[in-house]
Amino acid sequence: MKKPPIHVALLFGGRSAEHRVSIVSARSIHRHLDPEQYSISCIYINRKGNWRTVASPEMTEKELNKGPFFSFLPWESERREDFFSADIYFPVLHGPYGEDGTVQGLLELADVPYVGSGVLSSAGCMDKDTAKVLFRTDGLPVVDHLPVREEEWRKDRQGVLRRTEDSLIPPLFVKPANLGSSVGISKVRHWDELPSAVESAFRFDEKILIEQGVAGRELECSVLGNDDPEASLPGEIIPFREFYDYRDKYLDGKTAFRIPAELPPEQTAAVRTIAVRAFRLLGCSGMARVDFFLEAKTERLFLSEINTIPGFTDISMYPKLWAAGGLPYAELLNRLIELGLERHSRKKRVADWTPS
Repeated sequence: MKKPPIHVALLFGGRSAEHRVSIVSARSIHRHLDPEQYSISCIYINRKGNWRTVASPEMTEKELNKGPFFSFLPWESERREDFFSADIYFPVLHGPYGEDGTVQGLLELADVPYVGSGVLSSAGCMDKDTAKVLFRTDGLPVVDHLPVREEEWRKDRQGVLRRTEDSLIPPLFVKPANLGSSVGISKVRHWDELPSAVESAFRFDEKILIEQGVAGRELECSVLGNDDPEASLPGEIIPFREFYDYRDKYLDGKTAFRIPAELPPEQTAAVRTIAVRAFRLLGCSGMARVDFFLEAKTERLFLSEINTIPGFTDISMYPKLWAAGGLPYAELLNRLIELGLERHSRKKRVADWTPS
C-alpha cells in the first residue's frame, strides 16, 4: 500500500529585515518539494508577527497580506477553523524572530517535529558575538572583533572609538550582531567613516560588531546531519561589488560562484573539518552554512559565522554546494525532513522515559 504523503508546513515571512528573502526561499522550497511525497501547507508571518494560512509562497506580497491574520498569543487568539496540525514544520525564517530560537521554542512547546536546529544552537549561532566567543574558546580561528551595545555608544561614543582605534586597523566591517543576508553591514576604510557605519548597524540591532577586515577570499561550506554531520566541498563567492552585501546577493544578481572552490587539498580538508567542528560545538542539527575568510597574504583561514537557516533561493550556496556534490535540491529537502523527524523521535524517546 502506498504511504500517505507527509504533511509539511512551511513557515515563512517574519518580522526581521530578511522578510523578503524568506519569501523567496520559501518559494524555491515549495517548488522543489515532491507533491507525490508531501502535502504542503503554508503559513505566512507578516512584518508585525501575525500569522495566516495562505495557498502558496508564490503569491505576491500584496496577496499574502490581504485577509485576516491571527496572533499565537493565547489571550489574543480566536479559535481558528482553518488551521491544521502538520507532520513536520519547516521554518524558512531568516534572521531574528525565526532563526534565533524564538520560533524553535514555540515548536518545542507544541512538541512537534521541525526542520533544523533547536533553541540553544539557533540562538547561539544567531548572535555573532556569542558564536565567536565560543569558537575562540574551542581554539577555532576567528578574526578580532569588538562587540558594542547601543547604550554604551550613546553614553561614551568617544570611548568606543578610542577602543576600536587601539585594537583594530582599517578596513573594518561593522554589522548587526543578530542579522543575516548582509543587512546593515558597512565597510569602513577610514576612521571618519566609523561613526556613520555604527549608526547604520544600530538601526537593525541593539548590539553590533566592529570586525577586523580580511583581504582575501570568501568561502562557504554546507553542513548536513544530526549526530554525524557531514560537510560539502567548499565554494567561493566572487562579489561583483566591493564586498558581498545585500544588493550584491539579491538585487544585482552579478555575483559569481566557484563550486567547488579552487583550493589545495589540505585547505579543502581544513574548511570541511572546521565547519563540522563549529556545527557540533554550537549543537546544531539538520543544516547549517558555515562561512570563512581566506586571507590572501598569509593563506590563513578564519571562521566567520554559522547560519542555521541558510538561504534557499535560486542563487543560494547551501543547496548549490550539495547539488555539486551529487545531492540534488529535492533530495536535500527529503534528507532535511528525515533529519527533523529523526531528531524529534529521539527526543520523544528520552522525554517519554520514566523510572520503573
